[in-house]
Amino acid sequence: MTEGGGSPTGGGELQGEDVKLVTLARATRARTGAAQGAAVRDIDGRTYAAASVALPSLRLSALQVAVAMAVSSGAPGLEAAVVLSAGAEADPDGAAAVADLAPGAPVYAVDERGRLAG
Repeated sequence: MTEGGGSPTGGGELQGEDVKLVTLARATRARTGAAQGAAVRDIDGRTYAAASVALPSLRLSALQVAVAMAVSSGAPGLEAAVVLSAGAEADPDGAAAVADLAPGAPVYAVDERGRLAG
């Protein structure tokens, strides 16, 4: 499942650089024990990986954090984003943050194995 303007290639499997985003999201989620991991790639090819934040005073999805990291690093736009969670749930708030920076950039929701939702 994608949100935004992109679509998966290869019959529902991610390929190339997008697979690297899944690897980064998975590693970040595993390292932190968070509910979600996410990674984004900016138009210069730099990547940003993040985990969801669940504090009493602050709740952010992993994708929101990854987009914030990209923006605070001066990323001029995004090429693609991945959000990884146990059930491959879509992240509407994170997808909205991606769209703010890069309308039409694909947002892929994947499960723990890296399989696309849907």
